[in-house]
Amino acid sequence: MKHHKAAAGVTAGACLMALAIHTFSHPTPAAAASKPSADNVLLESMDAELHRAMSSLGTGDAAQPKPYFVSYAVSDADNISIAAQYGAITVSNESRRRMADVQVRLGSPAQDNTHGDHRNSALTTVPLPLTDDRPALARSLWFATNRGYGRALDGFLKVKTEQQVRAKEEDASGDFSIESTQPSGPSAVLPASPPLSVDRAAWEARLRDISGLFKQFPEVFFNSVSLQASTETDYFVSSQGTRVATPSHVARLVVVARTRAADGMDLFRAETFEADEAGHLPDQKTITDKTLAMAKNLVALRTAAVTEPYNGPAILSGRASAVFFHEVLGHRLEGQRQRGDEEGQTFTKLLNKPIVPSFISVSDDPTLSTFQGTSLSGHYSYDDEGQPAHRVDLIKDGVLETFLMSRLPIASFSTSNGHGRAEIGHMPTGRQGNLIVTSSKTVNDAQLRQLLIDEAKKQGKPYGLYFEDISSGFAVTSRRSPQAFSVIPLVVYRVFVDGRPDELVRGVSIVGTPQAALNRIVATNDKQDIFNGICGAESGSIPVSAVAPAMLISEIETQRQAQGNNRPPILPPPSAADEKGAK
Repeated sequence: MKHHKAAAGVTAGACLMALAIHTFSHPTPAAAASKPSADNVLLESMDAELHRAMSSLGTGDAAQPKPYFVSYAVSDADNISIAAQYGAITVSNESRRRMADVQVRLGSPAQDNTHGDHRNSALTTVPLPLTDDRPALARSLWFATNRGYGRALDGFLKVKTEQQVRAKEEDASGDFSIESTQPSGPSAVLPASPPLSVDRAAWEARLRDISGLFKQFPEVFFNSVSLQASTETDYFVSSQGTRVATPSHVARLVVVARTRAADGMDLFRAETFEADEAGHLPDQKTITDKTLAMAKNLVALRTAAVTEPYNGPAILSGRASAVFFHEVLGHRLEGQRQRGDEEGQTFTKLLNKPIVPSFISVSDDPTLSTFQGTSLSGHYSYDDEGQPAHRVDLIKDGVLETFLMSRLPIASFSTSNGHGRAEIGHMPTGRQGNLIVTSSKTVNDAQLRQLLIDEAKKQGKPYGLYFEDISSGFAVTSRRSPQAFSVIPLVVYRVFVDGRPDELVRGVSIVGTPQAALNRIVATNDKQDIFNGICGAESGSIPVSAVAPAMLISEIETQRQAQGNNRPPILPPPSAADEKGAK
């Protein structure tokens, strides 16, 4: 499906697993198989204009070739956003948005206008009328299609010129896969998402109460409590016969707080809660308890010791492990990273070879909507190229078996496996959905902790590290840069070998190179945890999930985060008495 979150400052191969308010949950095709009514003006307008474009665009000669492929992807969404800080509402609004991505391809699947650096020449994005006005919809799609044809023609001419002067490419695969079957019919066209229903007054009261909790913590100089609820229907039609409509809906609440240590280091914590609708989010007591615990931990971090660079054993909690696998492994198994002069191709030549310990297996299964009762952000029924979602077994018993494929072929794989994903306004590429890590070498938490202590003793280290909570990370896959990763933990403890109590520390980031880090996994615990977040890369920012057990790594490298040089606020916050007197 198409997503509306704006992406900024992200480059190809770099991902941010941010705790932003954005994710969608899709039903499976079996959830509802009835075809929408015949008066679905939007879908019918898309169909009619697409067929007109295919029969009218281009003259068929070399100067104006006819397109061999055209598609329309429309995202039709309603959204409610509410935010509060320090007990007062700062945002409360409803919005409606309808956007169209028009894709035009000239040439042939073997080589078209998207070749090489010209991938975006196929795409044109425009807003559509919010009402089901058939003539207005047709005009908007007509305008976007004609503009898209011009862009595609310009790109195709550049591709043909460049091919005459370029050396032979490493991967001579085509530019677009030929799929044997296209999803269409009742199973692919589901009823539109139901109207958005949120009791705004009740939620404004709840958010005021939650954000007001931070008044107890004068050291916390910023807080935000945000609710976003969305309902969306995504439509996709193509000249190859694909006709898909899928509904989605989600509610997500995010609590964020920031403080600053005396030495200038900025610190923050975040808690997220999500469900398929606002009424299914946790009750107020659950959110209050977690918010208070988060605030107390954030205050404690202000006076925690600053860690020194470290190279030794560490345990990553399940959430931290999930982000680790997403960043270190998942991005390097996306199909488009296996071709192109700019890609590092870390695992391209390692098909059917071991790349992680033999007790680790990894799959990506976007067909899962929940895991052990928790919603998964990376769930979808059809990808953004209209292909059915599939479970993909990437690694079995440590051995690499395949990659995450969109309709961009690579040397080893010529067809999609349902992982072509994109934010609105971006060309789909192979992306992660729900990355699931399993292990056949498990121990309980106490045993895993003892293994950490034993490993630290063996290496002559006074302590090992335990990474409890995680914020984000990024992976660099460009050939021109070091093939490295960085993961930013929020809560880290030193676990001493002499039995002293664990010590909270701050200022830590995990760094390293993928093959070295992945092959130093020693053991995992016996339960899996979930991280839901937003991942930004060349096809935009999309919701993803990662599921993994906690794991012990025999050798992990950390470095200090940026220190910062701004002092904490000089003037203390207003007291309750000040606020009362000001009224």
